[in-house]
Amino acid sequence: MRAAVYYGPNKVSIDDVPDPAPAHGEVKVRVGFNGICGTDLHEYFAGPIFIPTSPHALTGNQAPLVLGHEFSGTITEIGPGVDGFSEGDRVAIEPIYRCGTCGPCASGRYNICKFIGFHGLMSDGGMAESTVVPQNMLHKLPDSVSLQLGALVEPMSVAYHAAKLGNVRAGDTAVVMGAGPIGIGVWFALKGLGLDDVYVVEPSPVRRASIENLGAKTLDPTSVNVAEFIGDHTGGSGVDAAYDAAGVQPAVETALQCIGAHKPLVSVAIYEKPLETPLLNLVMNESRIQGSLCYTGDDYRAVIDLMANGHYDTTGWVTTIPIEQVVDEGFHALHAGKKMKVLIDPSL
Repeated sequence: MRAAVYYGPNKVSIDDVPDPAPAHGEVKVRVGFNGICGTDLHEYFAGPIFIPTSPHALTGNQAPLVLGHEFSGTITEIGPGVDGFSEGDRVAIEPIYRCGTCGPCASGRYNICKFIGFHGLMSDGGMAESTVVPQNMLHKLPDSVSLQLGALVEPMSVAYHAAKLGNVRAGDTAVVMGAGPIGIGVWFALKGLGLDDVYVVEPSPVRRASIENLGAKTLDPTSVNVAEFIGDHTGGSGVDAAYDAAGVQPAVETALQCIGAHKPLVSVAIYEKPLETPLLNLVMNESRIQGSLCYTGDDYRAVIDLMANGHYDTTGWVTTIPIEQVVDEGFHALHAGKKMKVLIDPSL
């Protein structure tokens, strides 16, 4: 079968690899769509970062391996010991490997497992015609949720988990820094949590236009003093939560100027460069920076429920390509800012 195999920085090729078979507790999934994540871009252009170069503690795998951790598909084969799933079930994959015994796992926070691994980063993943996954990664998709939307459950769950960590509720005000796929996801999540007063800060005209077409209110930081605008808008009290999905110093500084007393800045970005955090703002405001990593099954279920109710709209920001185009029309197009979110269809 065809698969996108990662060998190292700037080296991903479409290879013919053996068709996998499920072992005990596993199922085989025919991949419908697989999204290219920002993490995949980091691995392609600057890796290996998360992809192991020696056997991973939980999976035993290392590079080279098949990429792809944002995917959906249809179960085509059931391994022994699997209950509650059948061939033909349409599923989204929650791609976390966890040890189940460390402190975070024991407390239910397996998304910060001390030995965490990801299908498609620490094992052969979903940028392929088929892949094999453990039963605990499976989430059934309702008939009303397409496989295309199913491939977006993973990144939208990253965003939903972050949105919840802001401890917001209906009627609150929030600001989101960055209108890439995760920023869009945070906006969708906040709307799903009942917030109507949400501003998305984005300097790119293309990205601003994309999220505006979805119904978002935006601010251009190159022409508007965002902190002053938010101060005026909130009567000086600041927002109830800010979310950084941009991952750059100016976004963090602006977000910290926007949050109200005792309120959080939730960081859901990957920072390529060290940041200088203006701690005086935090001290004088008794505010805080809250990290956000991944998701749990509860986030997946919440996102799938919202999708089933028609909450998410892919118009204008999601593109589908064949697997053979993953490098040029995927990695390079995303890196150059020509596209926002790319899904690979292995059947094309």
